[in-house]
Amino acid sequence: MAKKSGSKKGAAEAVSGIRIVSRNRKARHDYAISDTFEAGVVLQGTEVKSLRAGRVSMGDAYARIKDGEVWLEHCHIDEYLQGNRYNHEPLRRRKLLLHRREIHRLGIKTNERGFTLVPLSIYFKRGRAKVELGLAKGKKTYDRREDIKQRDVKRQLAREMRR
Repeated sequence: MAKKSGSKKGAAEAVSGIRIVSRNRKARHDYAISDTFEAGVVLQGTEVKSLRAGRVSMGDAYARIKDGEVWLEHCHIDEYLQGNRYNHEPLRRRKLLLHRREIHRLGIKTNERGFTLVPLSIYFKRGRAKVELGLAKGKKTYDRREDIKQRDVKRQLAREMRR
């Protein structure tokens, strides 16, 4: 019997078939995201079990194109607690699965000045692990401050509208 969720978020995830494991909040703060891509991830068995348990950190993670393939680097997936000697290495490079045309297009963009590939979230979609990649350009300090100011103004307006 299916487990019923009391929250709206859980119900929405059940309908769409997507279960978000981790989000990279720092990426949206530090970078201006111009485009997003969904990529599959090549994982070992113990990595999948650790991901399902939510034991992942994407703080310093990034993606790199090398020899026509996209690799996810510095994404820390903890070792599986019940794993044995066949456990995975937590910081190993993981291959990302994209169409050839997408890889070519991303390669052209990342060779331009200032663009990089940043993972925004890791989630399961229909039982498969996926990574949402963002084509990003680094923000300057004054851009970040401006974003914070705009966020504060929106909050103030929302408070006034409620009253």
